[in-house]
Amino acid sequence: MLHRLSALALLSECTGDDLWSIDYCQQRGVPDVWIEELVDGFESNFQRESQSIYLDRKRVHQYEGLRDVDLACKLGEFLGVDVSRILTCSSDRRRIVQQIREAVEEE
Repeated sequence: MLHRLSALALLSECTGDDLWSIDYCQQRGVPDVWIEELVDGFESNFQRESQSIYLDRKRVHQYEGLRDVDLACKLGEFLGVDVSRILTCSSDRRRIVQQIREAVEEE
């Protein structure tokens, strides 16, 4: 069971740019149902450095995990934020996470 303080701690870790492994999510207490819903396979784009995936400082071709921006959205909903409004106003992942945090702080 996720509690408000745990959700706030998880949200504070989200950047909008990171992928979280399934193991890390489980260690941090992300609900299993969220992990199952959000897990996806990702591929590196070797043409653009900003779209390459690294694990232990080595570029990998594929990675299974969760985008932390998606987790931030779930956390925002859990914390009572109107995430759909934020998503209609912003497409930048970092900005989405920032706006979710700001909305939580305002409550």
